[in-house]
Amino acid sequence: MFFSIIIPVYNRPDEIDELLESLSRQIYKNFEVIVVEDGSTLKCDYIIEKYKNILNIKYYYKKNEGQGFARNYGFERATGDYFVIFDSDCIIPENYLQIVNDRLEKEWLDAYGGPDKADDSFTPIQKAINNSMTSILTTGGIRGSKKRMSQFHPRSFNMGISRKVYETTKGFVIPYSGEDIEFSIRIIRNGFKVGLIEDAFVYHKRRATFDKFFKQTHFFGKARINVYKFYKEGLKPIYFLPSLYFLYIVFCLFLLIVNIKLSGYFFVPLFIFNLAVFIEGAIKAKNLKIGLLTILAANVQLIGYGIGFLQSFVKRIIFNKN
Repeated sequence: MFFSIIIPVYNRPDEIDELLESLSRQIYKNFEVIVVEDGSTLKCDYIIEKYKNILNIKYYYKKNEGQGFARNYGFERATGDYFVIFDSDCIIPENYLQIVNDRLEKEWLDAYGGPDKADDSFTPIQKAINNSMTSILTTGGIRGSKKRMSQFHPRSFNMGISRKVYETTKGFVIPYSGEDIEFSIRIIRNGFKVGLIEDAFVYHKRRATFDKFFKQTHFFGKARINVYKFYKEGLKPIYFLPSLYFLYIVFCLFLLIVNIKLSGYFFVPLFIFNLAVFIEGAIKAKNLKIGLLTILAANVQLIGYGIGFLQSFVKRIIFNKN
């Protein structure tokens, strides 16, 4: 199997350096790398030069249109039998492609996704954010878990598709904001076999600060409504939970002002939930500090997603504005 690895990048030369370095250590060697610079002002062309004699690598610069269309640009120029998509902030374990190739030879998947983990080199905040994004207690727990094939939707930070899938679907139709969710739904609708390769994980660095993480999750919340505009089944009751969590916190704070005694009863569920987040995060990281930071990360994630979802729901569904 010959793989084409497609990597869109925007103003992240340091991240692409780490990603390419990890790809240079792959055990499975039958692959090419296509880096698509999506109109960056901080170009990474000088980083690409470092790997010209190490990797089979191609570099393209195009105007900024969003990561979805940047991936399409890479698909059009790929020569592989199978296309693999990574975000630029990922680090790839050295046995990743070997695992994927072995799985596809044993049991074919037209498209697959894999989970993400935190590397030991990540900062405590990055580890806490990873805990939150992969926890069953938050919206992140939906991804990368064992689901039935028909229900699993690969995400573009760690995703692969066959050439036939690309030729049938023509790639992404949304430039950003939920583009991978829409793409996964369309792949499944076309009758392709989709599944999770649980051992094909990547180390996902995510955001380095909580304010950037809030902006990212706020964007994710808005993106869910974007997907709903394409597919009505893209809006399930579970996606309302972060907004309900945010509204519940607002309600508790309101009670704290008007009736301190009564508010105590309503804060109990919040305390239990955050205690569970702390315990899970501390056990996963084997670190009490990261457990505490996971509480903050989970609240930033849920509140950020909830506000973004609520704002977009009111604007685009209730008032039908684009």
